[in-house]
Amino acid sequence: MSKNIAIIFAGGSGARMGSGLPKQFLEVAGKPIIIHTLNIFEEHEAIDKIYIACKEEYIPKLKRLIDRHRITKVAGVVAGGVTGQDSIYNALKLAYEENDGDDIVLIHDGVRPYITSAVIYEDIACVKEHGSAITCASLFETPVVSTDGRNIDSVPPREHFFTAQAPQCFYLKDVIEGHEAMRKINPGYEGVVDTCSLMQQMGKKLAMVKGNRGNIKVTTPEDLYIFHGLVQYHEVEQIFGFGEKEVASNLKK
Repeated sequence: MSKNIAIIFAGGSGARMGSGLPKQFLEVAGKPIIIHTLNIFEEHEAIDKIYIACKEEYIPKLKRLIDRHRITKVAGVVAGGVTGQDSIYNALKLAYEENDGDDIVLIHDGVRPYITSAVIYEDIACVKEHGSAITCASLFETPVVSTDGRNIDSVPPREHFFTAQAPQCFYLKDVIEGHEAMRKINPGYEGVVDTCSLMQQMGKKLAMVKGNRGNIKVTTPEDLYIFHGLVQYHEVEQIFGFGEKEVASNLKK
C-alpha cells in the first residue's frame, strides 16, 4: 500500500527576520515554528513518514526538539545543500532509498506552520487524480505589470492570478526524476524558485489545489506577528468548536 510522506525544508537562515537564530527555531506560544509545522503532519492520520532537510550545524538542535516534542513520524533528518532545491533533493533522495516510487510526497516549508488538515487531504487526492498538486492561494490585491519598476504597463485580470504556496505534491518517482533531469542541465538550479517551477520547467503538467487563508511563510517580523494571531485564533476555534474539523472529516471519507 502506498504511503504519504512529508518532506520538510528547514534550511532558512533568518536573515530577513533580523535574528541570529534561524527563523524556524524562533518560538511562538512556547514552541519553535518548526515544531508547529511538524505537529501538523505528525497529527495528520494520512501522513505516514516525515523527512527533514536542515542546515547541518542545526541538526543536533533539531533532533533534540523532535525528541522533546515527541514527533514520532520523523524517519530521517539530512543536511541541507548549497541551495534550497539542493536541500530538498537531499531529503527526497533519502526518502527514495527507503520507500516506493509510487508513494506521494508533500514538499513543505518548515516555516509554513498553518496549513490545514483539510488542504493536506485535498493535496493527496489531487495527486492520485492528476499526478501533482500545487497548493495555491487566490490573489486578493490588484496585479500590475511593470518592466521598469516605475511605470505600469498593464493591469491584468485578478481572477487569473494565484500565488503558489506549499505543500507542493507529487509521486516520489516523478519528482526525483524531475530533479535529476534538472541537475544535468542546470546543476545550480538557477531560476528555480521552488518545486513547482522546477517541474513546470521539466514539462510536468501541474494541477492546483486551493489553499487556506493563513498559510503564510514566516519570513519577516510582520509574519511572526501574524502567526501569533493565527495561533490565538486556532485556540478560540478549538474552545468553541468551529473551524475545519468537519470539512476534514468529510474529505477523508
